[in-house]
Amino acid sequence: MSRKVLSVLLATAMTASILAGCGGAAAPAADTAAPAAEEAATEEAAPAEEEAPAEEAAPAAAAGTKVGVAMPTKDLQRWNQDGSNMQSQLEEAGYEVDLQYASNDVQTQVSQIENMINGGCNVLVIASIDGESLGTVLETAKAANIPVIAYDRLIMQTDAVSYYATFDNYMVGTKQGQYIIDTLDLDNAEGPFTMEITAGDPGDNNAKFFYNGAMDLLKPYIDEGKIEVKSGQVDFEKVATASWATETAQSRMENILSTNYADGTNLDICLCSNDSTALGVENALAANYTGEYPIITGQDCDVANVKNMIDGKQSMSIFKDTRTLAAQVVKMVGQILSGEEVEVNDTETYDNGKGVVPSYLCEPVFADINNYKELLIDSGYYTEDDLK
Repeated sequence: MSRKVLSVLLATAMTASILAGCGGAAAPAADTAAPAAEEAATEEAAPAEEEAPAEEAAPAAAAGTKVGVAMPTKDLQRWNQDGSNMQSQLEEAGYEVDLQYASNDVQTQVSQIENMINGGCNVLVIASIDGESLGTVLETAKAANIPVIAYDRLIMQTDAVSYYATFDNYMVGTKQGQYIIDTLDLDNAEGPFTMEITAGDPGDNNAKFFYNGAMDLLKPYIDEGKIEVKSGQVDFEKVATASWATETAQSRMENILSTNYADGTNLDICLCSNDSTALGVENALAANYTGEYPIITGQDCDVANVKNMIDGKQSMSIFKDTRTLAAQVVKMVGQILSGEEVEVNDTETYDNGKGVVPSYLCEPVFADINNYKELLIDSGYYTEDDLK
């Protein structure tokens, strides 16, 4: 059977495996860029199903085809899921996979990518630790004619990136912002409501997309006085959380609470960009806050955060089904290796400083107490026992 026929079958099988639909809408351009959100570190449970169910197994790829997959760390739940999903779906499609985790150390990731290049990988899929630190090693990949797919974090300042696959990161923020608007009925409520903001890692290209998506909706309410940020910390640089660290978010929120809310003032809204930062905020509230419990947003549906959602300690979390993104990347790998046109749905938004990178954006959804069972349990992402 020809490789072209195999590629078509692969694309069909991978498309059938996607549980959460990928959206075709392009994210509005953000003023500045920053990499992808991460989740709270947790060893409590792993997802019940690490890959999307397919009606039939994908056919084997051409013998000797090797794909290098570079992930940032094994310390955070989401990257373990991403790596596992990617490996299982690529191997099911017949590829040899070199999966590496870099312990959040840039030089380790550079060395791992060098080894992938020297080890005969035909395509590289890279979730970068620092989006601006891979230019030199990727020049080596480019010289060797090895295509690079940036996975969920845009790799910056290099023309060696062929494609970018991610979720619509600006939409993540707009969904968080709209949830707050709808829950508090901000268009009709008198207010004012108090809010504190906890954003993501300034070295992560996606963090500012999340922040901008939410703030583009919420800033008008801040400007008119309906939302008050008592700490005065609004700008991204002031609310960013290095490495998305739970402990850093907790420490900062403890300081905010002791300075601005110790007199009994209620905190109404905690806009948190992802679940690891939300977990830090929740820990700080548990130790240092006695007022009415605020709305708390998150992202990634980490086990610990979903448990908090069930217990009323977190209001919502953006669900980005990693099986969906993995399936799309496997499809793109097949299209690259067969010489077909690679499917993208955004050719305007993601400029990495050397040019706009053709991108495929999957659409995120949000989970809350009303729909988490349908999204997370009925889909096989978690079991009931995982969330106990």
